[in-house]
Amino acid sequence: MNADPDIQPRKRAAATCHGSVTSSSGLGSVSSQAVPVDWTSLPDDTVIQIFSRLNYRDRASLASTCRAWRIIGCLPFLWQALDLRAHRCDAATALSLASRCSTNLRSLHFRGSEAAASVMNLQARGLREISGDFCRDITDAILSVMAARHELLESLQIGPDPCEKISSDAIRAIALCCPKLRCLQALNALGRHCKSLEEVAFMDCGNINEAALGSLASMRFLSVAGTKNMSWAAASLTWSNQLCNLVGLDVSRTDISPTAMSRLLTSSKSLKVLCTLNCPFIDEEGSNGTSVLTSTKGKVLLNFSSDIFKGVAALLHDAPAAEASAIKDFRNVFREWRTWKHKNGGGKYVEEVMNWLEWILSHTLLRIAETNPPRMDEFWLRQGSSLLLSLVKSSQEDVQERAATGLATFVVIDDENATVDPARAEAVMRDGGIPLLLDLARSFREGIQSEAAKAIANLSVNTKVAKTVADEGGIGILSDLARSMNRLVAEEAAGGLWNLSVGEEHKGAIAEAGGIKALVDLIFKWPSGIDGVLERAAGALANLAADDKCSMEVAMAGGVHALVMLARTCKVEGVQEQAARALANLAAHGDSNSNNAAVGQETGALEALVQLTCSQNEGVRQEAAGALWNLSFDDRNREAIAAAGGVEALVALAQSCSNASQGLQERAAGALWGLSVSEANSIAIGREGGVAPLIALACSDAEDVHETAAGALWNLAFNPGNARRIVEEGGVPALVHLCSSSGSKMARFMAALALAYMFDGRMDGVALVGPSSSEGTAKSISLDGAKRMAMKHIEAFVLSFSDPQVFSMAALSSAPASLVHIAESARIQEAGNLRCSGAEIGRFVLMLRNSSSVLRVCAAFALLQFTIPGGRHAMHHAGLLQKARATRVLRAAAAAATSPMEAKIFARIVLRNLEQHHQLETSI
Repeated sequence: MNADPDIQPRKRAAATCHGSVTSSSGLGSVSSQAVPVDWTSLPDDTVIQIFSRLNYRDRASLASTCRAWRIIGCLPFLWQALDLRAHRCDAATALSLASRCSTNLRSLHFRGSEAAASVMNLQARGLREISGDFCRDITDAILSVMAARHELLESLQIGPDPCEKISSDAIRAIALCCPKLRCLQALNALGRHCKSLEEVAFMDCGNINEAALGSLASMRFLSVAGTKNMSWAAASLTWSNQLCNLVGLDVSRTDISPTAMSRLLTSSKSLKVLCTLNCPFIDEEGSNGTSVLTSTKGKVLLNFSSDIFKGVAALLHDAPAAEASAIKDFRNVFREWRTWKHKNGGGKYVEEVMNWLEWILSHTLLRIAETNPPRMDEFWLRQGSSLLLSLVKSSQEDVQERAATGLATFVVIDDENATVDPARAEAVMRDGGIPLLLDLARSFREGIQSEAAKAIANLSVNTKVAKTVADEGGIGILSDLARSMNRLVAEEAAGGLWNLSVGEEHKGAIAEAGGIKALVDLIFKWPSGIDGVLERAAGALANLAADDKCSMEVAMAGGVHALVMLARTCKVEGVQEQAARALANLAAHGDSNSNNAAVGQETGALEALVQLTCSQNEGVRQEAAGALWNLSFDDRNREAIAAAGGVEALVALAQSCSNASQGLQERAAGALWGLSVSEANSIAIGREGGVAPLIALACSDAEDVHETAAGALWNLAFNPGNARRIVEEGGVPALVHLCSSSGSKMARFMAALALAYMFDGRMDGVALVGPSSSEGTAKSISLDGAKRMAMKHIEAFVLSFSDPQVFSMAALSSAPASLVHIAESARIQEAGNLRCSGAEIGRFVLMLRNSSSVLRVCAAFALLQFTIPGGRHAMHHAGLLQKARATRVLRAAAAAATSPMEAKIFARIVLRNLEQHHQLETSI
């Protein structure tokens, strides 16, 4: 495979940077030689544009390549904003950045309480905006020091998690140290010291002093969304009288009463917009059609019962909402409001209101999406999804991010099972959301890249949306993002490729876009401690490995080594499960490629998978057993698995999974089936106590489990000692039940063959060695009774494939057409995938001479299945029969006067099959 053109070796230059460019003709048939280019000859403006689109790590790295770029890399405006959310920001990281940004930094975004405690080490006393996510453990001390070191702060946002360790002491410190504060999102002290405070948001707070908020006379915008324990009667009275400058009020997700809401609307002279989304008492009134929920003149009420777009449009005009109907398309109101001419308050006033509205709506819609309250479908389909898409187009970066996160969240209605509501996902698609999100994913801002990729990933669970994503070039975009050095971006991009790779039609496109190599590289890039990105990368590779061609690309990209490394070293169950599943799929292609052998030869692979069968997590055990099952089809792997303790581990797994899922039961029995192909392993399985659990699994209600358990018991029954164990453990009734009642023809067939092995005479007089023998005479069995029961049901099974009238006609005719018709009617399609050894074929040949007519019919029927032209291993079986000189025995069986008619006809068909294979061999 050619090297990925997007990943080239790079050297650090001491003073100059050189590269090369390859051009081709319009026909693409002739390429010129590489032409050296001096990158330092680029205009400074171009280089500055490049620097401005890099994250802080890449910006610092690029600046270190030469003196000229070092100067550009230190330009003040490049370090005015810093987003550290995707990176661990401890004291050492902050100190390393201080030399570049201490003087010029104005805006900082971080994640986690450790980062909050490290902010002071940036020494950026000129900070104007601080925003911290997921700072649940932030304390009064940290917040107070943060305020004391940044007295020029104008905006402070700490959330969205509730900060339970913050008290009024920290708020007082903020008020004293930050007199320029204009926006606080985290009280009497605030009113006294922060005379310019215009915007306050106390979201999801347990308790708020409504009287203290009333002292903030300068406040114009207030959000108390999600606040509990508020006295709304007192709040509505106090705020209506004291907050004389209040323009916008958000009380969404609270228990405000209709009476308090009405008082605020009618009594507050300055109030222009009141947002009451997801307020239960208001929503109840709205469902009853109460008139109190309508907007009053000059004021707009936004709730679930109203047309939010229409209400927002009304804010832009003198006329009340009822007269705003002259606007043709209200859904474009957020996009077009800057172009409209306004009369009240001028452009700046409207811009402040609209920016605040975008901010609080993005918060509220995201919180509603996260909690997923019942009976929300109508809202989301009618206007919720359109609102989020409108907010994605906002000029405010934090609004864009929250809206994209909201789109990713509201479509998921069951987190545990990753269930996406199809109507919601398709509503986003119909409203043009896919091109919009893909365009957002191309942004140079990594925070927005991450949230857009997350939305695309979740939406792509829906097959219709996945097709649109692929058609719009989304696979290439996600593959590029998967190469990002930003962990959050790469993680969400890998999640998108994981979901898209479910569709068979997208696997090839992911490979062509370089997605496979990007996913493998992610595992090597973050080999430990980054659970999310590893699980998504391994999950996507598992899906891709199910395709034959893609599985080879995974191997060529180093995927076998990467996945085995995860199986060996990663302790996270989700990662272990996906790594084992990927290895299982890589090994599932049989002779079509060499991946099965390659996985087995990778150091530690088989040992790791054997260990994973002992995991406490059922999903991990299931996928590990599935991988061992597939790997056991290779002779060397089969013996290596046994040498690594696979027999003991898989017997223990089978013993423990009687109440497990169907998938685990199927794979546990399947892995034992695969190992038992070897007679040594078969004997070891019997001695380890593997017979009893396989009999229990044969009694499962699931047909897939029937097949694997019957297959394993068939292999085990080849050994006389195991055959006796099966009888003693009560296996005959179980196999008889399968033979007569299973819905799977394959399970019935293999159960019949197991019973035939058990009673063809080899088991007689066998003395057991192992767990079963220790029970002595406690188990009293009647071999004669068991044999009669077995023979009866073997005969019934084989005769179910015969029609007496057709067989009688075939017996009297030498025309091949009648035999062809019988062969096709008797054929069990899946039996063509079974591969027998020479010893097994020889046993069926001997069975043709058995004194039991039932066994002779069964042996002829089995050889018919194994030699039908077109079967995967038919040529192999034909060769074994030729080596065993079985033709003479088959002719004798076909001509024997004492043989049942079915045995004669089946033997004739086998002879005809051998002739066809011989003709095919000589013609090659």
